[in-house]
Amino acid sequence: MKQKKVDIIIAGVGGQGTILAGRILSTVALLEGLEVKMAETHGMAQRGGSVITHVRMGEKVFSPLIPRGDADFIMAFERLEALRWLPFLSPQGAAVVNSQVQEPLPVLTGKQEYPEGVLEEIKEKASQSLVVDVLEQEPVRGNPRTLNVFLIGMMARQMPFARETWEKSLAEVIPTRLLEVNREAFAAGYSYTA
Repeated sequence: MKQKKVDIIIAGVGGQGTILAGRILSTVALLEGLEVKMAETHGMAQRGGSVITHVRMGEKVFSPLIPRGDADFIMAFERLEALRWLPFLSPQGAAVVNSQVQEPLPVLTGKQEYPEGVLEEIKEKASQSLVVDVLEQEPVRGNPRTLNVFLIGMMARQMPFARETWEKSLAEVIPTRLLEVNREAFAAGYSYTA
């Protein structure tokens, strides 16, 4: 059964794999016979700046950008990025968040302080939130570059697509030499319970 639409914002910082995550989600949509549009915005990605990917899928998709208050999911690889993009989450949407702190450049240079109470604010403002320290989960602890795929696994369980479709997407998008560790990360995220 085709969904009317699913809109996802993937938020992270440079080097965390937001673009790869967008490609995996887009491939899932195509495998399901849906139309998909993806848009990426890069801040100072090479310096740990904000990187955002919009993924829109459905029977008909006209624009790649998700309007404020329309996202069904926000998948954030860092807590402050989740909070920054929370206004784009729909009132019924879900935030899937890695609780990691990755200090932005103004904090690293001492010009600003990292805000307190970020996770509490996310949990208060999002009608549904799943927050986990992904870097403490196996197999991500041994391979931090699989953080994005672990979070995809967590979100995939809440989406209307068969697990086999997700597995097929991973095989199409991820290089063969990295596929097994990413399959393990996806499986761990998919079976994660808080």
